[in-house]
Amino acid sequence: MALGGVRSALSGLSDLRKDKAEEKENLWKKILGEVQSSERNKLPSCKSVLVLGDNESGKTTLIAKLQGNEDPKKGSGLEYAYIDVRDEYRDDHTRLSVWVLDGDPVHGELLEYAMHPASLEHTLVLLSVSMTTPWHIMDQLHTWASTLQDHIDKLNLEPDYFKDRQDKISRQWQDYMEPGDELDAGSPMKRSSRNLEGDEDPVLPLAENVLLRNLGLHLIVVVTKTDYMSTLEKDFDYKEEHFDFIQQSIRKFCLQYGASLFYTSVKEDKNCDLLYKFLVHKIYNLPFRTPALVVEKDAVFIPAGWDNEKKIAILYENMHTMTPEDYYTDVIVRPPVVRKAIAREIEVQAEEEQSFLARHLAQLQAGGTGAPHPPQGRQESPLRQSPAVQKTSDRRVSAGVPANQMGSPKKMWRPSPVSVVQRAGVCHP
Repeated sequence: MALGGVRSALSGLSDLRKDKAEEKENLWKKILGEVQSSERNKLPSCKSVLVLGDNESGKTTLIAKLQGNEDPKKGSGLEYAYIDVRDEYRDDHTRLSVWVLDGDPVHGELLEYAMHPASLEHTLVLLSVSMTTPWHIMDQLHTWASTLQDHIDKLNLEPDYFKDRQDKISRQWQDYMEPGDELDAGSPMKRSSRNLEGDEDPVLPLAENVLLRNLGLHLIVVVTKTDYMSTLEKDFDYKEEHFDFIQQSIRKFCLQYGASLFYTSVKEDKNCDLLYKFLVHKIYNLPFRTPALVVEKDAVFIPAGWDNEKKIAILYENMHTMTPEDYYTDVIVRPPVVRKAIAREIEVQAEEEQSFLARHLAQLQAGGTGAPHPPQGRQESPLRQSPAVQKTSDRRVSAGVPANQMGSPKKMWRPSPVSVVQRAGVCHP
């Protein structure tokens, strides 16, 4: 009985230790599960924004505004910055990387540091153009879109992977819903993106001219310095139809690339905060409740998926001296460059020696009769004038005479050897 009791006690102790070990293991599993769950809910730190655009297109100023930086510094080549992003709902924050490429497309080779195969799906691209040079807008957009396309081609992406990226961009275009239209989520043409995590559904046919050039990337076209529109109206005689023509051209470009459109002004603080909220919405899926804005010509906002050819055609109604099919630079003409006059110093050329002597001989012959005799010693140069003598229009210069001999009536003039030679018509250097 005693031996059996000991064995029973030892067995109970073993079971207790086993239960405690299992409980400890379950506790660690629970902790690891909570950590993994919280990690999934945290804002990722691998996201980035790539900014492309010509010099003076407002790239640096725009990014500084999004950062809250009041003293932007321009760099060269490929610049790196970051934007602090905070999720107030989950009390979380992260840093959004920002790459800004120099305005010369020749620096396109540097894109390999900002976008590589592993970062493609985590990158959003901003194409920046400025309203200060509206005649360059379309050329700049096509140039930078081609630069981006060339870089993507160099990445040698797997065809299946790139096709998946293109399909995802197409679905997001189709899944766009106006804020407040969530009740229509069951519609076959409007499906909620929240119900499409697996993306198993096939891509539906797109509307005409939509995503003809699908780069597999989120694109946002940002037109900066829209406050300059008032200057275009005042100094360059721009009318409403000119701005409508510019807008319809840009919107057609956005349709082809599946891009969103923002008109911004850092100077007047228009649409800058809205752009920030839209960025974090597209990148981190944070809430965004602002519908498309097309009423104010200098504060336009058109999210990807909202626009179509029919909506763009509304702008045609205000065009009276042009048509949408006109070539862009035939309507939005670059003004002639006015060159400022440069003040240059007048070049003084030395007079030929014999002409100089002959001219002064003629002056001496014309004014020599009755003139007082200069002193016998040091003679005054014919070029030197008395302060009392005024210059005349025919540039005649009289010979200087000492003040102590000006009024002397007793001394008669006698020709000097130089004068005799000059009167004889012979000039020596």
